[in-house]
Amino acid sequence: MEKVLWGMYQWLVAFPVLLIITILTAILTILITPFGANTDVAYFPARFWSRIICALLFVKVDVSGLEHIDKEQSYVFVCNHQSMFDVFVIYGWLPVFFKWVMKAELRRIPFVGKACEAAGHIFLNRTNPKGIQHSLENAERQLVNGISVVIFPEGTRTYDGSVGRFKRGAFVIATDLKLPVIPITIDGAFERLKRNSANIHPGIIRVVIHPAVQIDAYLPDKQQQLADDCHDIVVSGMKKG
Repeated sequence: MEKVLWGMYQWLVAFPVLLIITILTAILTILITPFGANTDVAYFPARFWSRIICALLFVKVDVSGLEHIDKEQSYVFVCNHQSMFDVFVIYGWLPVFFKWVMKAELRRIPFVGKACEAAGHIFLNRTNPKGIQHSLENAERQLVNGISVVIFPEGTRTYDGSVGRFKRGAFVIATDLKLPVIPITIDGAFERLKRNSANIHPGIIRVVIHPAVQIDAYLPDKQQQLADDCHDIVVSGMKKG
């Protein structure tokens, strides 16, 4: 009976409300960002959107490690990718100004694509090497005055909850600009929403913000070693058992 009631709540209450809130958030973002993209006012719609989504779906977010972030410093944040909830927890609980590096296909989502474009997020064109290079150069231009980037270096959501191998792109940016990398572990988002499923499972998502990895030892061209070390740090933050 509980499953039936929860299913009815999801489809008849939560999802319609979330659709309306998503459209309103996108419109507000498009209207506000021309007057100051990197301000608390411009970020407020997306942060509120993320938190209200988690609240409506009875998902609690537990964050640790915020003390490792200096808000005046630009970083390359790298996170494992468990589900769509990863976007909500990062947007809602990471207290810095940042740009996502996201798949170019997301630009086609009505309202959301335009809002992301207005906010200055970077669309990664993966169809050819020149497109990838252009996207990385665009990301590097954003990394000034405490603005950071957030990247899912696995490139796609996990199928089974495990952390896949990290690709080099995020770490090329870090070594090119000599910026510290902060690994972030997201644990529990896979259990809340598995890939290719629309069934939400209420519960807790843990977010562990690890100390910054200084990249001096990885210069000039040890990006894959940096990727592998950050992968191991992210895995170390997963709850065992």
